[in-house]
Amino acid sequence: MEGATTLLRSPRRISRFALPSSSSCSFSSVSAPRNHRHRPIPDVSTAPSLLRSHIRLLPSSSHPHLTTHFRCLSSRAVPASSDTPPSECPEVKDEVLDKLGFEKVTEEFIGECKSKALLFRHKKTGAQVISMSNDDEEKVFSIIFRNPLKDSTGISQILQRSVYCGSRKYPVKNPFEEVIGGTLGNFSEKFIYSDRTCYVVTSTHTKDFYNLVDMNLDAVFFPKCVEDLQIFRQEGWHFELNDPSGDISYKGAVFNQMKKYYSQPEPISILKKTTRQASFLSTSFLSNCLLSMFVTFWQAIFPETTYGFDCAGDPKVIPQLSFKEFKEFHRKYYHPSNARIWFYGDDDPTERLRILSGIEIDPTCDYFACKASYGYFGLYLKRMNDISLRLSKLILKLISEPSYSLSEYLDMFDASSAPNESRIKPQKLFSEPVRIFKKYPSIPFADLKKKNMVCLSWLLCDGPLDMETERTIQVLLHLMSGTIFSPLKRILLENGFVDVFIEVSVDLLQPLFSVGVMSVSHDDILKVEELVMSTLKKLAKGGFDSDTLEVSLNGMEFNLREYNDEPYTRGVSLLVRSMDKWIFDMDPFEPLKYGTFLTALKSRIQKEGSKAVFSPLIEKFILHNPHRVVVEMQPDPQKASRAEKAEKEILGKVKASLTDKDLAGLVRATQELRLKQATPDPPEAMRSVPSLSLQDIPKEPTTVPKEVDYINGVKVLQHDLFTNDVLYTDIVFDMSSVKQELIPLVPLFCYALQNMNTKDTCFVGLRHLTLRKTGGISIESMIRCTEDPCCHIIVRGKTMAKRAEDLFHLINCLLQEVQFTDHRWLKRLVSHAIVQYQQSAELEGQNIIALRMDAKLNVFGWIREQMCGISHLEFLQALEKKVDQDFERISSSLEEIRKSLFTRKGCIINMTAEGKNLTKSEQFVGKFLDLLPGNPPCATTTWNARLPCVNEAIVIPTPVNYVGKSVNIDNTGYRVNGRTDVISTFLVGARTWLPDRTVISGAVYATYRFDNYLGACSFLPSGDTNLLKTLDRYDNTGDFLRQLEMDNDTLKMAIIQALKNDSCKYLDPKAKGYNSLKQYLTGVTEEERKRRHEEMLSTSLKDFKEFADAFDAVKDKGVVVAVAAPNDVHAALKERPDFFQVKTPFTRAEF
Repeated sequence: MEGATTLLRSPRRISRFALPSSSSCSFSSVSAPRNHRHRPIPDVSTAPSLLRSHIRLLPSSSHPHLTTHFRCLSSRAVPASSDTPPSECPEVKDEVLDKLGFEKVTEEFIGECKSKALLFRHKKTGAQVISMSNDDEEKVFSIIFRNPLKDSTGISQILQRSVYCGSRKYPVKNPFEEVIGGTLGNFSEKFIYSDRTCYVVTSTHTKDFYNLVDMNLDAVFFPKCVEDLQIFRQEGWHFELNDPSGDISYKGAVFNQMKKYYSQPEPISILKKTTRQASFLSTSFLSNCLLSMFVTFWQAIFPETTYGFDCAGDPKVIPQLSFKEFKEFHRKYYHPSNARIWFYGDDDPTERLRILSGIEIDPTCDYFACKASYGYFGLYLKRMNDISLRLSKLILKLISEPSYSLSEYLDMFDASSAPNESRIKPQKLFSEPVRIFKKYPSIPFADLKKKNMVCLSWLLCDGPLDMETERTIQVLLHLMSGTIFSPLKRILLENGFVDVFIEVSVDLLQPLFSVGVMSVSHDDILKVEELVMSTLKKLAKGGFDSDTLEVSLNGMEFNLREYNDEPYTRGVSLLVRSMDKWIFDMDPFEPLKYGTFLTALKSRIQKEGSKAVFSPLIEKFILHNPHRVVVEMQPDPQKASRAEKAEKEILGKVKASLTDKDLAGLVRATQELRLKQATPDPPEAMRSVPSLSLQDIPKEPTTVPKEVDYINGVKVLQHDLFTNDVLYTDIVFDMSSVKQELIPLVPLFCYALQNMNTKDTCFVGLRHLTLRKTGGISIESMIRCTEDPCCHIIVRGKTMAKRAEDLFHLINCLLQEVQFTDHRWLKRLVSHAIVQYQQSAELEGQNIIALRMDAKLNVFGWIREQMCGISHLEFLQALEKKVDQDFERISSSLEEIRKSLFTRKGCIINMTAEGKNLTKSEQFVGKFLDLLPGNPPCATTTWNARLPCVNEAIVIPTPVNYVGKSVNIDNTGYRVNGRTDVISTFLVGARTWLPDRTVISGAVYATYRFDNYLGACSFLPSGDTNLLKTLDRYDNTGDFLRQLEMDNDTLKMAIIQALKNDSCKYLDPKAKGYNSLKQYLTGVTEEERKRRHEEMLSTSLKDFKEFADAFDAVKDKGVVVAVAAPNDVHAALKERPDFFQVKTPFTRAEF
């Protein structure tokens, strides 16, 4: 719940308190079983993801050579990991249900997610409640309201933001911002769709979880915003006038946000993927052209329904929304009768229902001052109806007689008609295709020749599809476009169209299939359409080969089993899947069950052939479907300026219509809103916000089951966790035998292993085979600073447990059989690696300086920088020039690295799965290890190098600067510990010294980073307009801490946040196993984890003062690195000559 991030995607928009996903994406690889129309609108304060050092195997076309080793497509059953519910799942007794006012609608055990699933109905209001009970420690709550739109005023987004601006029980301006520091919750989001709004919170701590549930229920049912016009103006829109003689302007959070993204001609970076997972990449800004295209084709394909409107708001339409309409929207749709509520996790299911409708009254208080929780449905209906005197008497009776039945209170109210009014109406199918031509705002004076776009979309049917047909269509989509070698994707790429998105949106009442291509010339638009249509006809006629089919079925099964809709955790993924049907009054549990479908589909394909299964779908839903819309978008450099001019004309007419008294009132309203925004909440209101105490925090860190064994003399770590029959494997190889001069070549070696041929198989065939038999294989490095060397190459793979043998065989092929003999291809790989690095430099500037500073302080930092930093880029640039003249030596060096790395000496196998699957896999581990050499040809190498410890400015043409400083605080005798993590958390926390000062000096955000072993203390802000002033702030850290006066609540929040990011952090099973491996490799024992946990809990103000003294002792001995634009570096050197050594790794042409 760190750092508020605002994201939008159509048909939904999301606001969240969560760190962004670090997953990398490629726009040309879009297509997955769960695709949607999306528009992320991130907060620019969100930090970019870190540079990743591994390269994943991509899917590709098959090669017949290796198929004899593997099993063919099997129609046998896809077993769930557990066929019976866990005995410890608590029951909800019928008499308790009746007392709480609920009735059970259905109950079943869903083996695919190992959960006991119950659907309840609140008798009087009709509210639906899903209760999923299992052993997942992360508890999930969500409340969903179906709310169709009638225009693009952005009312959904404005209300979604506004309900979080204070409520009946939590009357502060932003209770969810205030609660961030005192919660262990790791995920709080608000999803906005064109047909619903969804609020989600999660936490592993039961008390914390119920606090967050309570806050959300109070926010949606009793928000201050329906009574406070200023909240509507702040979050939605208002006229702003600072002086009667000045110009009126539109202001408001939603208006400002949407105006930016409707008119911004040049995004910071283009969104590379439009799938559900990639829409969470908060460091990416959707290009304006793509946004315009989505808005246009959705309006065209859904002209009569809610999906044709922009749920986030069109800035031209937002000012048409009135406060009266805003309040009525909340009254109509945010009602218990229209609510769908989701609970998930290991908490008590009875307590879930009690929270919703329970009553706890202190009989010593009168009604209005009562410390009671009347149950949200009862209180909401009380507010929605005029309480009569008779009801007031009943309430007094409830107070004086606590045993009085709550149901008699609720029985006085009738259910709302909202469920009928909110029902989503289907779009009638067209009788003939439609073509739309529109323009989008582009950069003036830019080369617009290849800036056109085209999108073909089909509305597949006139109503919801059954689950079997929908999932079969999802498999079909993956077959056509799921990999860069799938036929539809491949034909577009081969013809030079690289910016491609292909998706099927199944979270709508009526599914939608779309193919879009950006960056095309006007002359090529018809060519794109012809390629798409001809390929679809060819596929309908010829079908798909069995290997491609196996890749798609395998990929879909992994998606369903892993719940890997990043950055969702398991419980949230299940919620989203269930909600997509539940919202349309369909079976909410059906989307969670897939075993029977996959088994039946495989059997049908084996019996009838793929053509009989998929060709009718292509013909019916696409080729013979008249409801097709083609949208053609053309760049218009003047569009944004015309829109701005039109807005000013409207505002000019508004001002001309106002009297002097009106203008004075408008100035006064502007000042009053600013005053309210600047006025702190009173202490008594702040005390209403719930928070955990340190006594609530677990006394020990969370642990992961781990068994250490040996197979063929190699250490094997096993983690017995529920993974839904997926086996996660990490094979660790020690780098200590690699010569120092070969270190920079290791990343290219890892890249070449996955992109060069074996003796008998091309790398494309090997890739394709990997995707047929496994969930993917990747190779990454891990270099950690420890007391002993910790440098490893880790081969990571995942597979279904029944295919463990295939996984280890394929890994062996990669490690032992790939040949480095193709001169031309190796040179191409080097060139491609250079381009990849150059493209990532702007976004990863903070990581670049972190690597560079570490390389100046210690040898392990030097190794990381040689493999991932600017030095690696320089190495690749030099290598590119040498490939032709010195290929034999380069090829020989790659072979030398292989012989030094891939041996049993120092090898460790890490596996995460259910116990039975771990046991079955041991035999394949043994066979794999038998094929590895016992020892490397050379003994362990000693590395001893580092970069010169001088200040450095790396000049690139970037609009965003980065600067960092690092000192070795260990030289003072200070030892980095758990308390240091609390200090770091405090320094970069919301509204504390470091962010405030860096914002003042021009930085967007900043972080502190401590090296637990070598004592390096690094300061890493970004977005600096003045490099030197920001460094001055860093140097004043000691003074700030020494003068710090901190109350207990502030200290507690820093402690809780540090624990949440460390020993109390929630991880999914895959991450748990891998994190345990990293701790093992770096020598972090359970005793050390407990010690750090205790140190965090015991942090005091005295620790801040001690750190200040240690910091001041070394602040002048630090090293500074900047990644900045030429003008800003020049300005810094003008102020402090010789402060930086200037380095220019990119030319402007290269960048």
